[in-house]
Amino acid sequence: MSHTPGVRQAQKQKTRQALLDAALALLEEQSLSSLGLREVTRAVGVAPTAFYRHFRSTADLGVALVEEALGSLHPMIRTTVSPAGDSDERIARAVELIAGHVAAHPAHVRFVARERHGGVQPVREAIREQLARFAGEVKDELAKDPVSEGWSEADLLMVAGLYVDQMLATASLFLETLQAPEEERRRAADTATRQMRLISVGRRHWLD
Repeated sequence: MSHTPGVRQAQKQKTRQALLDAALALLEEQSLSSLGLREVTRAVGVAPTAFYRHFRSTADLGVALVEEALGSLHPMIRTTVSPAGDSDERIARAVELIAGHVAAHPAHVRFVARERHGGVQPVREAIREQLARFAGEVKDELAKDPVSEGWSEADLLMVAGLYVDQMLATASLFLETLQAPEEERRRAADTATRQMRLISVGRRHWLD
C-alpha cells in the first residue's frame, strides 16, 4: 500500500490537467468571465465539488492557464534576442520561433490575446506579470550586445518592452493567418520581420 499516496497524487494531477484542458477548449468560444465551473466539470466528467480540490475559482484556473501558456516561454523569449548572430539572423530566428509556437499552441495564444485585456483582473495581472518578466529577461540579453553600450537601464527596459509587445503582435498576426493560404502566411512573416527590423534599426541609432 506504500505506493497509494503516489497513485493518488498522479490521479489528482491528471484531473487538474483535464480541468485545464477542458477550460482551454471551452475558451475557444467564449471569454473567461463567462465560463462557468459547471461547464468545465461537466466536460471532464467530475462533480462540481471536485473543481475546488484544484482551484479556488475560475479566476484561479485562469491564472493557472496563464502560467501554462507563458511560463514555459522564458527560454524561447531569451533566445529570440540572444546576441548570437547578426541582427537579421536574430530577427529571422525570432519570427520562426514565434510562428512555430503559434502553430503548436494556438489555443494558448488565443487565450492570452483575449484575456490580456479581459474582464478577469487576477488573470490580467498574471499576464502583465509574465510580460514584465519577459521584458526584464530581454533587457538582460540586450545588455550583453555591444550595440547597447552606453544605454541606461531605463532605455534598455523600454526597448525590451517594445520587443515583447512586438512578439505578442507577431503571435496574434500568425494566429489570424494560421489557416490562410501559404502566400498569406508568408506575407505575415514578412510584415513581422520588417516590424522587428524597424525596432532594431531605431535601436542602433538611439544614441546618435
